[in-house]
Amino acid sequence: MLRLEHVSKIFEDGTKAVDDINLEIGSGEFVVFIGPSGCGKTTTMKMINRLIETTEGNIFIEQENIKDKDVVELRRSIGYVIQQIGLFPHMTIAENISLVPKLLHWPEDKRRARAEELLQLVNMDQAYLDKYPNELSGGQQQRIGVLRALAADPPLILMDEPFGALDPITRDSLQEEFKKLQQSLGKTIVFVTHDMNEAIKLADRIVIMRQGKIVQVGAPEEILSQPANAFVEEFIGKHRLIESRPTLQTVQQIMNENPISINEEQTISEAIRHMKDHKVDSLLVIDEKHVLQGMIDIEMIEQNRKKQGNVKDIMETSIYKVEQHALLRDTVHKILRNGFRYVPVVDKENKLIGIVTRASLANIVYDSIWGNNESISV
Repeated sequence: MLRLEHVSKIFEDGTKAVDDINLEIGSGEFVVFIGPSGCGKTTTMKMINRLIETTEGNIFIEQENIKDKDVVELRRSIGYVIQQIGLFPHMTIAENISLVPKLLHWPEDKRRARAEELLQLVNMDQAYLDKYPNELSGGQQQRIGVLRALAADPPLILMDEPFGALDPITRDSLQEEFKKLQQSLGKTIVFVTHDMNEAIKLADRIVIMRQGKIVQVGAPEEILSQPANAFVEEFIGKHRLIESRPTLQTVQQIMNENPISINEEQTISEAIRHMKDHKVDSLLVIDEKHVLQGMIDIEMIEQNRKKQGNVKDIMETSIYKVEQHALLRDTVHKILRNGFRYVPVVDKENKLIGIVTRASLANIVYDSIWGNNESISV
């Protein structure tokens, strides 16, 4: 799909920003460039759509040298998403999404249909099409920025720290949403970030750069468990939580298969008794089909102690959950970074099948910090 051969960039002041890079990226692959500031990652990405011209070497997309293509045609054939989003405030959301198709002379009805189709992919209502960017939240605007890059159905998308300006919760949500979207659409992604958590979560392969050179390329698990040198080892640092447990890959492998739950139709009094019987201060809430609906804890009950209703009347419906085949490393980082006490595990139908607690991570964290030594001097 994409091939870089001996690519270098030397600026007019003599700075060598990129130094003899060789890399092949397969069709449908999600590759993340990461490294310290000034390492050349963004310059490398911008050379792919010729926002910056190469000084030496060649870049090929589908065996065609990008130097042989008209630069405008090249850029219109590549999706591009940036941190600042860049939506046009005077255009509606439909017009923003359809900008490249309009430049490609798609008929208006086809552009509108494409915008409607794309909104469905990110679970946004079609009513948003006639709104303007200032009527949307930051997360919604970033979704539109991603959809605009997808509008003309390009096989290759470049993303330059697209989620960097968002708050942590919105960022986590968009990362998960976009990864699922990429997998379902089969797009080739070149993604630049300075956040190792983000790279680990999203990448099929990570490209670590330093001083314009590629230091290591590999799958997240490979880089975490086999850093190429001391620089890589120091750079990934605290993110090596599961390297000493390479057999643990998915949430399902460590989850407790008997989470304590209660039906949403049961009374608040029954919830109190259930908590007392099981010696817990919170319960996961399910419906008659065992589909996860939310959670209830002792604080919610205390705040609503005068109510005589059912659990569903006071439960919290917005909770973080993961599917059983989610990568364990993602869930570990989420629990530790956000201070979650536990994370419910669901299947594809959103049915509750397990729970991952902070306690269940104890051995993983212990091994990553202390290694496998049996004797620890105190």
